[in-house]
Amino acid sequence: MATRAPSFQNKRPDGPILFRVSIVSDTHVNEKEDFSASPYPANAEANPRARHVFSQINRVDPAFIIHLGDMINPVPELPSYGPAAENFHDLAKELRAPLHLVPGNHDIGDKPVSWMPAGMVNGEFIALYRQHFGKDYYAITHEDCHFIVINSPLINSGDPAEAQQAAWLEGYMQEHSGARMFLFSHYPPYITRQDEPGSYDNIDEPGRGWMLDLIRTHKPEALFSAHVHNFWYDLIGETEYYVTPSTCFVRHDYSEMYRIEGGDQKGRNDAAKLGFLTLDVHETGHVARYHRSNGATLAEGDEKAPDIVARPHVKTALRAGIAVDMRHAWAEELSVAPSGAVDEFRRKIARNDYPVMALWEMGLRGLRVPVQDLADATTRRRMELMCGVGHRFQVYLYGMPNPAEAALLKDHAGLIARLELVLGWNDVAGLIPDIKALKSDTGVSLCLSRVNRTDAAKHTGARFNHLISHGFTLGEMDELSAFAAQNPGLIDAVQFTISRSASPWVTARALGEFASASGLAPVLYVKSTEASPAEEFGDATANALRFGETVLAGVGHGVDVVLDTLDDADRGYFTRAGLVDRRFNPRIGSELISTLMLALGADDWHAQDGDTPALRNAAGQVLRVFASGADLPKGGEWICPKTGARGTGTGAPAHPVVHIA
Repeated sequence: MATRAPSFQNKRPDGPILFRVSIVSDTHVNEKEDFSASPYPANAEANPRARHVFSQINRVDPAFIIHLGDMINPVPELPSYGPAAENFHDLAKELRAPLHLVPGNHDIGDKPVSWMPAGMVNGEFIALYRQHFGKDYYAITHEDCHFIVINSPLINSGDPAEAQQAAWLEGYMQEHSGARMFLFSHYPPYITRQDEPGSYDNIDEPGRGWMLDLIRTHKPEALFSAHVHNFWYDLIGETEYYVTPSTCFVRHDYSEMYRIEGGDQKGRNDAAKLGFLTLDVHETGHVARYHRSNGATLAEGDEKAPDIVARPHVKTALRAGIAVDMRHAWAEELSVAPSGAVDEFRRKIARNDYPVMALWEMGLRGLRVPVQDLADATTRRRMELMCGVGHRFQVYLYGMPNPAEAALLKDHAGLIARLELVLGWNDVAGLIPDIKALKSDTGVSLCLSRVNRTDAAKHTGARFNHLISHGFTLGEMDELSAFAAQNPGLIDAVQFTISRSASPWVTARALGEFASASGLAPVLYVKSTEASPAEEFGDATANALRFGETVLAGVGHGVDVVLDTLDDADRGYFTRAGLVDRRFNPRIGSELISTLMLALGADDWHAQDGDTPALRNAAGQVLRVFASGADLPKGGEWICPKTGARGTGTGAPAHPVVHIA
């Protein structure tokens, strides 16, 4: 049995929420309501977009708010700086909770960058910042937690204030070492790799190393940074590290991370990526939830924006039996081309963390990944991080592992919730000694799947396709039960696969009976496609309903399920819409699962009798998914997956809804 302990840290929170903090960044407020010096229309929306987010923050009712910098768009040397600062304060007056500000490069001057025309941070700019915004580095304490704000443009500047800040920060962290600390910086120390070259988007050496050493030494609970207008997550030692999106626009040079055309304003107005965060500080640990504003605006004089849409988070997700097949790379590092704008003299390396954000928002803990993800050191480190926040990995491979793979599985068994062996069924009897040895050496839970190489078309004269079929069918349950009885303890689970035409609900019910009869855990792999690789299933609503039925089937019948598509498969074979699109923005399927996970909560739901997917809890409530609000029965409450709105009777939206009666 493997005895090596997992190398990841448990980052799931414990105990009640003590208080809540809202985190907002990069509002880029302009000197005029509908004008920006930027040539992009998205920038001209900055003020009404910030007003909308501030209104939503009021409805969150946090203990306080932290703005991570770039409050305004004009830089300190421009005459429009003062009017923009006044506009920001006019907008911020509507906030009901105390607001604490972090200086950004637009607010106090750029970090030292010799290739940029913008002015660098200096004593004059610091004085101007303090005049308009107050202190540029400081700490606040709330319920024995320390929230530390730094002036990151100062780092490496050589300005006398740099040494003053460094001495203060080192002293403060030393004095409170062992206490709960949260650190806030506009510039991220790095984006993807701690040793990446300096760029417009990170803190250069030697300041980066100094900052990272402080973090590793004093172990603040989290670091939040901004500036790059996109989302990333990492660990620095034991410290959770977040790079947060903007309320105003997306840094669209990073649209290179998606295999799709740039989009609105060449990606700058990828509005689904705009929003703010809520930091829930628990008795132990925290949860940082992202709230998408989708670029919504609030005009001057309008009363308030709608509530945020409640979403789950993987850290607090209670259900581990729902997984997604990660067909596309989910921790991929890509080159961002020199743009001629903020960077021109080298490529940047960026990891796409939006698949992770999508999973977090749905509260989905399970990922099905090939063994090559475990073999790749970079992806394996991401697996460690994801296990730390509550994810579970079903690792699969075809055939028995070779010696290198067997050693890999043994060494990293702590990352594997289940190992799926895809074997030829006729070969299994001869492999029993090898399977026993693998289980003994690794200690992992083994799931048996099968590959079927028989194509009837070769014998009937019908059209021939090179198609791969894996997973057992319901017709093989008796044979599998007999195999389990003859080889007790050899395997722990069996994977079954159904195509588009089969009902997950009906299948899961049969698999529940199989589990009782065989003692094996069934895993149901639910495809969104049929036999022909040329047939397209691009209806996102129809796919959402299938995803929703699968979740209900898994929960109701106590069967682990695997959804076959996270992001759209929009090219190649078996094209279909996924839970998210190719920019990893939510489709209705993602929003539906998110709503279901919240509605299910911690209650004990069971399948209701019949072929209609429906769950019943101990209180007698019945939960169903309907294709449209127009289809709802009388009575009960509907929940809109897109807006989070709830209602009874009329007014339900004309897209899939969750209904509880």
